[in-house]
Amino acid sequence: MTTRQGTAATTRHTEHTERIDAPPDAVYRIVADVTTWPVHFPPTVHAVRLSGDDRAERIRIWALANGALRTWVSERTLDPAARTVAFTQAEPSAPVAEMHGTWRIGPGGDGGSHVVLVHDYAAVDDDPDALALIDRAVDANSGKELEALRHAAETAAEDLTLEFSDGELVHGPLEAAYDFVNECDRWPERLPHVARVALTEDEPGLQFMEMDTRSPDGSAHTTASGRVCVPGERIVYKQTTTPPVMRTHNGEWLFEPAGDGAVRVTSRHTVVIDPGALRGPAAGGMDLPAVRRKIRETLGANSRATLRAAKRYAENERSGK
Repeated sequence: MTTRQGTAATTRHTEHTERIDAPPDAVYRIVADVTTWPVHFPPTVHAVRLSGDDRAERIRIWALANGALRTWVSERTLDPAARTVAFTQAEPSAPVAEMHGTWRIGPGGDGGSHVVLVHDYAAVDDDPDALALIDRAVDANSGKELEALRHAAETAAEDLTLEFSDGELVHGPLEAAYDFVNECDRWPERLPHVARVALTEDEPGLQFMEMDTRSPDGSAHTTASGRVCVPGERIVYKQTTTPPVMRTHNGEWLFEPAGDGAVRVTSRHTVVIDPGALRGPAAGGMDLPAVRRKIRETLGANSRATLRAAKRYAENERSGK
């Protein structure tokens, strides 16, 4: 880390590196496609392209930093020939005053890659405490992102990703169905498989929740999630604390008008299985296909229970009960 003292603000310059046993082009593709970041990168809860193409784009990212969920808009310039992605936060989130940097992916010998992640940033009002907070977030998140990038690139061919969804047609107000899922702090009184929820929402629509649940087999699990809530449309979440067999778990609740006053509510899951856990006690002696079935069964059962409860809630509201 180096510090530059200018006339306006103190600017930090950091570089984090990683050696990855995967071809540079494969590593570059993961960095370039920001929509897959929530699956691969632990801090990222949600990411969308707002405009642009594969050479220049404007994106919005929601990510966890120092235990808080933050969002910002970045502009990125992508060069697949040089395997670089330059980024600038167009709308920084306080306490960040400015943030820009570059991903550089090059050959690392033996067919592998050498990745450098560069950041340059400053704090609002040149506040030294805020700058120290950003230092910690950049250092922690850079390490997590590079390690996750290495894992994603090196295990891409191992069939560790599982995607599935469940849905329910609700004959009730879309707003009521959305409210049921949004008001997760009331789930312990509304859902029998939820024992406890602790919810923090410092900014409307940006939630952090910790939840204790009971699975159909009687086992108990504690999870923590960051949630991005778009009223009347979707709730996207990323589990930051997962059961040991899962490396990452991302999900989405989608609310869509279905005609005649009905609404289709869909629960989607994307799970990346931890290959190391398959060899340990967390897998209970199950092989990869059995673990995939178990995850589908457990997460699907909880989602379907929530979908049925949301259906009852919304339809009761329509009938005035």
